[in-house]
Amino acid sequence: MRAGIDCLRKGPLLARYQEPVVVIGLGRFGTSLALELAHRGTEVLGIDSSDLIVQRLAGQLGRVVVADSTDIDALREIGLEGFDRAVVAIGTDQQSSILTTAALSELGIKDIWAKALDHRHARILERVGAHHVVQPEHEMGERVAHLVSGQMLDYIEVDKDWAIVKTQPPKFLVGIALGESRLREKYRVTVVSVKPEGKDDYTYAEAATILSYGDQILVVGRVRDVERFVDGI
Repeated sequence: MRAGIDCLRKGPLLARYQEPVVVIGLGRFGTSLALELAHRGTEVLGIDSSDLIVQRLAGQLGRVVVADSTDIDALREIGLEGFDRAVVAIGTDQQSSILTTAALSELGIKDIWAKALDHRHARILERVGAHHVVQPEHEMGERVAHLVSGQMLDYIEVDKDWAIVKTQPPKFLVGIALGESRLREKYRVTVVSVKPEGKDDYTYAEAATILSYGDQILVVGRVRDVERFVDGI
């Protein structure tokens, strides 16, 4: 599930690969995340309540165990107090998700990520101790909606109201230096990078950069401002 992995890339979880991570709940989301972390060199402890799932992943993760993650004593026996980071990736069982997050908080886990099914679930997870809450299905839905409805080539919301968008330059930006475009004054967005037509790599955009119609640009700003820029409003 690439959406869930992309959501977590917004934070430091995948970046600090040296530190071990426990992933609790090995459904599609949890399995994809655990395998991606392992592929990147992170030591992963996988936990699930299903014997069949644990057996299936035994040869793919360094360590995977069967346990009731809502039982704090069971988590202690596994050795979770030695972990600083954990992901609660439990699927549809909101009660187990909430109780597991609370147990991790009680154990003193410093960096708890949790998957939420909706906004109400997300608020509860935050209240019981989650430091980061992601909603993969909701966030992927928002991303696809932006891509389908407009001129965006890609869209990533990096914070509650900030986004990075890949698009092509609108007509008014073509042929003039960015520093002369009054772009930030008019739209309150910034072009941070450009991939010229026919080139394979992006380069940093500068005040002297002149764009062409076939270029691809990365634009940063508040969501509503980026949308207005892309739509040319």
